[in-house]
Formats: sequence, C-alpha cells, structure tokens
Amino acid sequence: MLTRIVGDRVYDFSHVVGGRNEVMGPVSLAPGFDGDMFAVITRIDRTCDVARFKVGNMAGEEDVISRMGERGESPGQFMWPSGITLDGESNVYVTDAWTDRVTVFSKDGELLRSFGESGNGEGQFRRPSGIAMDADGNLLVVDTHNHRVQKLSTDGRYISEWGVRGSGEGEFDSPWGITTDADGFIYIADHKNHRIQKFDARGEFVFAFGSQGSGNNEFDHPSDVAVDPDGDIYVCDWANHRVQAYDSDCNYLTTFIGDAQELSKWQVEYVRSNPDVYKARRRVYSLEPEWRFALPTAVAFDALNSRIMVADTQRWRIQIYNKLLDYSDPQFNI
Repeated sequence: MLTRIVGDRVYDFSHVVGGRNEVMGPVSLAPGFDGDMFAVITRIDRTCDVARFKVGNMAGEEDVISRMGERGESPGQFMWPSGITLDGESNVYVTDAWTDRVTVFSKDGELLRSFGESGNGEGQFRRPSGIAMDADGNLLVVDTHNHRVQKLSTDGRYISEWGVRGSGEGEFDSPWGITTDADGFIYIADHKNHRIQKFDARGEFVFAFGSQGSGNNEFDHPSDVAVDPDGDIYVCDWANHRVQAYDSDCNYLTTFIGDAQELSKWQVEYVRSNPDVYKARRRVYSLEPEWRFALPTAVAFDALNSRIMVADTQRWRIQIYNKLLDYSDPQFNI
C-alpha cells in the first residue's frame, strides 16, 4: 500500500535513496537543518564513513555532497561507527562502538575533536551506539554494554547518567537507539528487553511499551526510535523487518514493511551496468521481496520535509515515506 490513511494521518511512500555503488549500508541517520541528510555508512569490504548527501523530493534528485572519516583507529577514523546526531551549528557527532569514543566533525567534514575511552567510569564507554542532543544542548550517549545512558557536554565533559542492567522500569538490556521529542522527553530502544522506554529530561522513568513478539505492540530487538513534531512515535523493529507507528499515548497506528517498487537512481545504474544482475531480476517470479525492508537499523523523522527516513541497511538504501499534511481524497465523479 503506497498511500495509507490512518485516522487523520496520511502516509505516502515517496522514493528510495541509495545503492551498492553509492550510499551502501546506512546504519544511522541524522536529517540536517537545511535539507541535507547525514548517514553513517558501512560497506561489504568493511570500510566506513559518514556521508552528507542531498535527498531531494523525488527519485533522481539525490546526490552525495561530501564524506567524512574513514576506517581506522586514528583521530577522525572509525572502526564500527554506530550513531549520529547534529548540534545547533550542524556539527556532526558520531559514536564508534569499537574504539569507545565520540568523534566530532564540522558539517563540511573538518575534524574538530574526539572524546571517550573504554571502561565503565564517568565519560567512558563500552560499545556506545545511539546518540542525541537534549533540549539544553547536551549530548545523550547510549552506553550499550554498560546498560546506561550518559549525559555529556558537547566537549565530552561528564554531567550525569542513568540505567543499570535489568528489565525493570528504567533498567536496560543492551539499549541502542535514542531520540528526544519537542517537549524534551527522551525515548530509548531497549534492544534486548524488546521495548521502548520514555524518560523525562532528568532521566526519570515515564513509561514503557512493547514486549517480544511479531504482532502489533510487539518488537523483536528494536534498534531505533524517532518522534515527529505531532508526538507520533516510530519504532525500528529490527528483527521483524518493519517500522511500527504509534501515537503519543502509545496506541498502535500502522506498520511499514517497505514499498520500494522502483529502484533508486544509483540502483538503476548498478543494474544497467551489470548484465548478469539485469538478467537475474528479469527471471524471478516476483520482485516484491525486493520492495521490503531487510533488518532495518534506524529510523529518523525529517521535520523540515515531514517525512520518515528508514535505513534499510541490508538492502543498501534509505526508504522514504511522506507524512502528508494537506491530503484530499481524489474525486472521480467528474
């Protein structure tokens, strides 16, 4: 279903960005304030970087603007980049789950600084993943294998933390993605507890929802979460190969499973330049499996353009759904 009406909400599939020759495997996403998109990218050959690219409003408008970082353990390099966020000046913050640090670039790719080291003390990490900015301009870093969230200044100074390993309220088991909403609340994808937890700005527990399974209101290792300006919540349900949408009271709305019926610009180039791939696609009984998500790792809401961006990682692309604000039913009685 390319266009779905859910109560007073309308979601409309837009297009796909990516491909094996360009964006490759997007791991996490951060919409820019000027319409650009920043994405952590990994590749089959284990190289990795951060791509800044133009998305556009339709297929064919996408273009890579610049790249920052490369594989390695020196300053400005990554081994296992995991999460990404921007500050108010569009500086780019990237977590590295291998080197246990955060690296900071300008939006144009200049290395500004890095901080963090391995450990379980203040300002130390064990496999950091999700990262977000809070309402006060501080960093929230998901410290995955320490089963906590740390609040740091943008230069890496420790401020506070919350969370221990467990399954109770405010406890975590390998948390992953993180986001904040317009009111300053914080949402965490509690990966191995198969739920989403919400906290206030001080890290005090508000509510949790979800349990393990494949039905509505159930998750299988959720990897990320996003919230739009209306308060609707989008959960990247990783092992269920889908994204689920909820309203601000956690009432289930709908499920996205991927609708990429047309290839992206870069995917078309790849298929056309490889005769064997072209012939193989022509021989399959149905291309529908190609439309769907395969272990998506991240979801972000681009408020500037009112659209959901899903990192369809195993298919080397980003699928885009518009949240339409001015939709009207078509008239056929003319």
